[in-house]
Amino acid sequence: MSEENNLYTFENEQYRHTYWHTCSHILAQAMKRLHPEVKLAIGPAIENGFYYDFDTPEPFTEDQLSELEGEMRKICKEKLRLERFELPRAEALKLMEEKGEPYKVELIHDLPEEAVISFYKQGEFTDLCAGPHLDSTGRVKGNAIKLTACNAAYWRGDSSRQTLQRIYGVAFPRKDELDEYLAKLEEAKRRDHRKLGKELGLFMLTEEGPGFPFFLPRGMVLRNTLIDYWREVHKRYGYVEISTPIILNRKLWERSGHWEHYKNNMYTTVIDGEDFAIKPMNCPGGMMVYASQPHSYRDLPLRVGELGLVHRHELSGALHGLFRVRCFTQDDAHLFMTPDQLKDEIKGVVQLFDEVYSVFGLPYKIELSTMPEDHIGTVEQWERNQDILKDAITEMGKEFEVNEGDGAFYGPKLDFHLSDSLGRTWQCGTVQLDSQLPERFELEYTGEDGEKHRPVMLHRVVLGSIERFIGVITEHFAGAFPAWLAPVQVKVLPVTDRAAQYADEVCARLDGLGFRVEADHRSEKIGKKIREATLEKIPYMLVVGDRDMENATVSPRRRTGEDLGGMSLEQFAALLQEEVDSKAIK
Repeated sequence: MSEENNLYTFENEQYRHTYWHTCSHILAQAMKRLHPEVKLAIGPAIENGFYYDFDTPEPFTEDQLSELEGEMRKICKEKLRLERFELPRAEALKLMEEKGEPYKVELIHDLPEEAVISFYKQGEFTDLCAGPHLDSTGRVKGNAIKLTACNAAYWRGDSSRQTLQRIYGVAFPRKDELDEYLAKLEEAKRRDHRKLGKELGLFMLTEEGPGFPFFLPRGMVLRNTLIDYWREVHKRYGYVEISTPIILNRKLWERSGHWEHYKNNMYTTVIDGEDFAIKPMNCPGGMMVYASQPHSYRDLPLRVGELGLVHRHELSGALHGLFRVRCFTQDDAHLFMTPDQLKDEIKGVVQLFDEVYSVFGLPYKIELSTMPEDHIGTVEQWERNQDILKDAITEMGKEFEVNEGDGAFYGPKLDFHLSDSLGRTWQCGTVQLDSQLPERFELEYTGEDGEKHRPVMLHRVVLGSIERFIGVITEHFAGAFPAWLAPVQVKVLPVTDRAAQYADEVCARLDGLGFRVEADHRSEKIGKKIREATLEKIPYMLVVGDRDMENATVSPRRRTGEDLGGMSLEQFAALLQEEVDSKAIK
């Protein structure tokens, strides 16, 4: 395919965005035809489709969404031209006031005086919009449109404003592409960590604690196993571990810059007449630990890890299972070093990331986020630090994309976007180069020349947060965790009452070897026990009957249904131990 033709395919992000943006207008036109009393808000293209926000008192039903889809198909068949036109501010306001669209009127009022106010017209429908759009509704394939959901949304994301109904949709140039996408959506629903978390007894979310997850016994086993692995890796890479307080006073947060740049996301309180804040980040505590004692260049690099519980205020509408919560454990680390050690330390962090992500079978892409408008430090510092990050990963043979203006307020960063088994991406790891906090906290080390110098610092997380990463891997593995990570690794299933005592002996011996094992002593048929253990996604079932009891054997069965045949308990234990030690994904 030529480069010119490729401009008009879904491979081209701009064309895809334009296609979906046009679909949002077709949705709005269909809505006004079927429900003329509904008020229009906004309707952009998004990463996986489009949405439009409508002011209507009641959520739309499945039947109403189907009717809207039908009307959208009619509009596509009508092949209406999309015509752009511009109006002076006064005429633009008059047009939207005459049409009874108060949200459009507000948007026009908020535009700069010098702004070009543009509209798009298709048939009888006109919408305030900057574009771009396809030239005709006929370019959209009506039989490849699907409205996927209807949720509540606040006007302009403000919880004090009107609650709107947001209808999501997706569309493709061909029906088979839509079918493939919808099949992935169904698979994603099957893997939803909120559903699996409940079914597998991992965690729960309650109305009493919105955004504050409860971990259940099996979930705690999973969590602690993950943390044990985190500690083992970090010990090998030369990290030490600390713990810092959850609540610290306002002066500290002013010094770090968080009070000015992050206060709206912080929970605050008053203690003994003084303002305090619950930490949203671990960084300032890490600065204080470093500053608590003198350091020499011989001490550096100093790699300090912390599994710190942080709290951040999120809007209730943004909360989503373990993916978006209000408290989480950040697997933080702060690395202090001399300037000449910086590039090697960045490479060391990326090597650690490579090891960890490969264990879970999660490939990644790297994004370099550069200086935002709301930043501290000079432009020269930012450009120098951005170049250091670029050079370090380039020398490792890594490729990266640039995300302009999305750095932290104190420094540029490398973000690691992981791809799961469904091809979805999750931003988990990050490496942030910070020249600002060491300055603000007046951190020092004594150099080889005997003079005081300012250390350079890296902030980094590998998992991002323990909670969110558990959500990611729950969906990635569809709850079927590798044996080393599974909350229960083996379930022993006695076939007869006579084999019950032998089942307990098997459990005791496996437990003594450090495996996580349970026995199912219910008076149920073995077929039902196997089915339920399979639904629990337990890696191995040991079916034990009278013959196993007589011969001191077990009959292992994998959750995939593979029967391994009879073997001694020692043979099975060796098989399982090798799988656990290698962290194999089966």
